[in-house]
Amino acid sequence: MKQLVKGNIALCEGAIAAGCKAYFGYPITPQNEVPAHMSKRMVELGRVFLQAESELAAVNMVLGASAAGYRAMTSSSSPGISLKQEGISYLAGMELPAVIANIQRGGPGLGNIAGSQADYFQAVKGGGHGDYRMIVLAPYSVQEMYDHAYLAFELADKYRNPVMLLTDGVVGQMMEPIEARAGNLDAEKKYFNKDWVLDGCAGRKPRLLRSLLMAEGDLEKHNRELEKKYKSMSSDEVRFESLETDDAEIVVVAYGISARVAKTAVKKARQEGIKAGLIRPVTLWPFPSKTINENARSGRKFLVAEMNLGQMVEDVKLAVSGRCPVEFLGRPGGGLVNEQEIFENIQAMKG
Repeated sequence: MKQLVKGNIALCEGAIAAGCKAYFGYPITPQNEVPAHMSKRMVELGRVFLQAESELAAVNMVLGASAAGYRAMTSSSSPGISLKQEGISYLAGMELPAVIANIQRGGPGLGNIAGSQADYFQAVKGGGHGDYRMIVLAPYSVQEMYDHAYLAFELADKYRNPVMLLTDGVVGQMMEPIEARAGNLDAEKKYFNKDWVLDGCAGRKPRLLRSLLMAEGDLEKHNRELEKKYKSMSSDEVRFESLETDDAEIVVVAYGISARVAKTAVKKARQEGIKAGLIRPVTLWPFPSKTINENARSGRKFLVAEMNLGQMVEDVKLAVSGRCPVEFLGRPGGGLVNEQEIFENIQAMKG
């Protein structure tokens, strides 16, 4: 049965269906519906909800719940996610699964409460300190807010690693019908044998979860082991959507709400006889570099559309590797790239 819900509510319900047992958050616009909804639903289900005293406290509560073996989640918006970065690095260093949702707003600083895509670098290049990676999912619809929340918990447990759901205030606040699945914990049971969980050591040897490794060579060895995991993610977890790219002369690359707008612009260009196509990264990390490189043929041009001053465009240029031109269309500070702007850029590139 379909339900008409906000993106932020779909995120909550997807997490609940995935078996999220503990949510810790702190209010900030435009993600306030998430802690508000979880404060009701988690209590109804006999699960844990706690409004922390700060973003720092929230992410460290997630760390503690994860160490005890529970599926745990936190959410915030841009400035709040900045405060969580140290904790995210600790989660990665300790190999603890967790889900972090960022409903982006305009920045830098406190900025405004409009939707933005200016946290791309922070999400995919690390954000916190040290050599670590996390899978970054970029939903572009309310249905994907639900589905990606569910998927994020599976991936977090599969790799014992934090996973970020990176969206924007537009997708978080918009309403669309979604198809909700019944709560199915089969995926959780698949990873239920968590032989690293700190659940009391009566009858067994004590376990240790840490990210402080002081003995000579230990930290390098640990990082090399993490690197193997990140390489596995890079090869197995790339997700993207392609539209009309087989014969395209101009390929638009966009994610999130910008991809929805770009899809309409590409269809309009096709109606006008311009061979345009779209590549939508669904995982921002691992990035679909191979697909973009394969589409970087002689005679083609790329247009990257983002709600920032140019972030993902750098990864597109790296993937294209100088084989064809890459142009950029961006709107910072909460400005939404619109269909006509993208269409006019496609026209100009064609001309």
